[in-house]
Amino acid sequence: MKTTIKYQSNTYQIDLSKPLDISIPLKASKSNVNAWYLDEPKIEPVKNGDWVGSLKEGASVNFNNIYFNPHAHGTHTECIGHITKEFHSVNKNLTQFFFTAELISVAAEKYMKDTVISRKQMELLLKDKTPEALVIRTMPNTKEKKKRHYSNTNWTYMTEEAVVFIRDKGIKHLLIDLPSVDRERDGGALLAHKAFWNFDGKLRLDCTITEFIYVSNKIEDGSYLLNLQIAPFENDATPSKPVLYKII
Repeated sequence: MKTTIKYQSNTYQIDLSKPLDISIPLKASKSNVNAWYLDEPKIEPVKNGDWVGSLKEGASVNFNNIYFNPHAHGTHTECIGHITKEFHSVNKNLTQFFFTAELISVAAEKYMKDTVISRKQMELLLKDKTPEALVIRTMPNTKEKKKRHYSNTNWTYMTEEAVVFIRDKGIKHLLIDLPSVDRERDGGALLAHKAFWNFDGKLRLDCTITEFIYVSNKIEDGSYLLNLQIAPFENDATPSKPVLYKII
């Protein structure tokens, strides 16, 4: 199922029958990926008196409640509402869902007691490329990322300077395989988030950050088209399903 897309004087051909899903599914298990000191998600049948919403319990349908936090329990896309007192909904702010994208693999650098993604690395890997979306795969890249518990691990994060660089290149959608682009404990500074959305200037309301992705090693670095699918939650963040399509 091939299609041709014309965009900004460029023509792209992709095969819609060959999507590359880079999301992590949510499951009710301790093996679900996790961060921010929360318990695992829960998916359980509704209970109403003697009635239990499960075919195994005699109901005519399965009828489950789901308890989770989008920031802590899997792939999610967030808007500027994540860091503003004023309410902003990702469902309202993200109104387009296909973007040119560049996938890069980055081995973090040591910085004092931390590991970081630096501006120098972004300059080296992106060079003159100006995609609408940037997908970052951190190295080493193992399947353990799909079930890792990140709380109290001081994960790799992006420096403010690195994010300013990609913002100034016009990148509007940032996707990364970590719980956050910022340091786990930064005293609430949120320097990378604020830099990306230009918090102290003209706010970039239509820009998003997607965290907790997983990019298989079978997917090569390079240029793609991104379909950024989100659940329509009126919230600062929502579960999402980013899908890449290789440009033929």
